Amino acid sequence: MGLFDKLRNEFIDIIEWLDDSRTTLVWRFPRYQNEIKNGAQLIVRPGQVAIFVHRGQLADVFEEGSHVLKTDNLPLLGTLLGWKYGFNSPFRAEVYFVSTRQITDLKWGTPNPVMMRDPEFGPIRLRAFGTYAIKATDPKALLKELVGTDGVVDAAEVSELMRSIITSAIADMLGEKQIAALDLAAQYHEMGDELRKYVQGKVDDEYGLSIPQLQIINISLPEAVEKALDTRTSMGVVGDLNKFQQYKFGEAMGEAAKNPGSGDGIGLGMGVAMAGRFMQPGGPMMAPGAVTPYPPPLPLATPWYAAVNGQQTGPFPQDQVLAAIASGQISADTLVWTAGMPTWTPASESPPLAPAFSNRPPAIPK
Repeated sequence: MGLFDKLRNEFIDIIEWLDDSRTTLVWRFPRYQNEIKNGAQLIVRPGQVAIFVHRGQLADVFEEGSHVLKTDNLPLLGTLLGWKYGFNSPFRAEVYFVSTRQITDLKWGTPNPVMMRDPEFGPIRLRAFGTYAIKATDPKALLKELVGTDGVVDAAEVSELMRSIITSAIADMLGEKQIAALDLAAQYHEMGDELRKYVQGKVDDEYGLSIPQLQIINISLPEAVEKALDTRTSMGVVGDLNKFQQYKFGEAMGEAAKNPGSGDGIGLGMGVAMAGRFMQPGGPMMAPGAVTPYPPPLPLATPWYAAVNGQQTGPFPQDQVLAAIASGQISADTLVWTAGMPTWTPASESPPLAPAFSNRPPAIPK
């Protein structure tokens, strides 16, 4: 600061705070060894409170409006300075402006997962995040507990304190309520309101802050659990797995016919065979006691192989081959083979499969 600025600010005539930010909580009026004149004007705008501090002691508080600083409206400061009969000379004091409007759209989140016991999944870890707003309701308490000698206090400086209080509260809440993870989304509004009241009780008297808003945006499951849920949902959408496997069988054979050199027939056969095993009663895809829409293959049934464009496909359970014949995916001339046959034989000439062709209606004449 130059000499001209020092001389110009030697006596302060107007004290005000033009706040162009949306996140500043407290701002100290700057001074360089200057003094406030008797009769100086103090301007406190809407959403502000001005507090005078003398040698570390809180003095007078001014609400919004325009104030002329005289002895009669500075009683506490006058007592601290020992004004018995008024004052006519400048005086020194620090002036803090406190913003009393809401500071919104502040973020909170759990830095580490919260462990809980879910009735369906067992022990799981959850993460939560959301938004909140703060507002100064007791400027003196805020100045005393959080500001100290700082010239500027931004909302970011108290966000770490707020996040620790919120995350501690939501961990306790999740443990106490024992809400199933799949039902948490329906409880966001109710839990957010309860969480706000809990946090409010922690910061109102001690720090002079209120929490007018607090929302839970999301409570997320671990990635592995989300993938398992996606798999379960996909299985539910598929519905009848037997029909689905038949469809995939025909689709894969068509692809093999288009790409005879792809070599995917063996993998296809393994997939179909495993699907037949999964659909057996008690298998991974069937609930205990459930009835399958088609009878399962015999435990000792011999697998079949089929030739598509000179490529071996299989093994397939016999019931899958019969279903493919019925749908026209295996024709009478398709070469097939199973254990006990000396060589590849057209499907219509194989004794176990021949009846399936005799039961098919002839082609419609053109």
